[in-house]
Amino acid sequence: GSDHHRRVRFEALMHSLRQSSVALATEAANAQHYEVPTGFFRLILGRHLKYSACLFAPGTTGLDQAEAAMLGLYAERAELADGQHILDLGCGWGSFSLWAAARYPGARITAVSNSASQRQWIEDEARRRGLDNLRLLTCDVNRLEFSAESFDRVVSVEMFEHVRNYAELLGRIRRWLTAEGRLFVHIFCHREMAYPYEDNGDDDWMARHFFTGGLMPSVDTLARFDDDLMIEQQWLVPGDHYARTARCWCENLDTNRDAARAALLPVYGDDVDTWLQRWRMFFMACEELFGYRGGEEWLVAHYRMKLRSVG
Repeated sequence: GSDHHRRVRFEALMHSLRQSSVALATEAANAQHYEVPTGFFRLILGRHLKYSACLFAPGTTGLDQAEAAMLGLYAERAELADGQHILDLGCGWGSFSLWAAARYPGARITAVSNSASQRQWIEDEARRRGLDNLRLLTCDVNRLEFSAESFDRVVSVEMFEHVRNYAELLGRIRRWLTAEGRLFVHIFCHREMAYPYEDNGDDDWMARHFFTGGLMPSVDTLARFDDDLMIEQQWLVPGDHYARTARCWCENLDTNRDAARAALLPVYGDDVDTWLQRWRMFFMACEELFGYRGGEEWLVAHYRMKLRSVG
């Protein structure tokens, strides 16, 4: 039956992930999102420049508030505290790192991105805000290494979707964590299916233009790679929060269309109008995907993981 075939495909995928490098197509992912000018994303995202799902609690009036609400939820669920050494793995434009550095002045925060333009933006912002407890590293996750027991907390927001070999990465993170350390992960995922994004033709425009080498995990994908770190607690955030986030991005693009076009022109040149429309379609596709079936099919999952040896 179809359930059996789906399970066989899932098991085959899980096996292949263990054989993979940590992440595929990291240069393509960079070009597709993370080396696009910061000026473009400043027009699209909210005040914190959070390029990931936000939290629209009842009474939320806009994107800035929804960004802050999700950042606050990370702090609570990751059990962050002043004095900790925190690694932000795949830090984007620093939404979490800059927020946490201000919120926990006694903490030391290390932010890792594969993007020079993101690093530049965060360093400039940290200076502007007078934050001296934040350091930046530009590194491909395949080559990232730290000395043992460097961190009390590792926080990773929508980076694991660019990862293939979870076992390898989780094993490394385990070494980087102190004995009582915790990993907090925010991913988008499907309720029960995991599948790779592959560019097999013109119909695969999402894989080709926006998510080369990416993976849609399922809610239980991370639990399959728990040799080193085990899930201590897991939460699901309905997909309609992501749908509303993507709709805000699309509305901001429409509102700031001329400025967005000007920001993208140096990157895309003669293709700028095609790419402007692609970005719009990308945000619309995200809204449709995560809004499907009331946000119960594709959604966001949060996990707090601890060392397997910890009681």
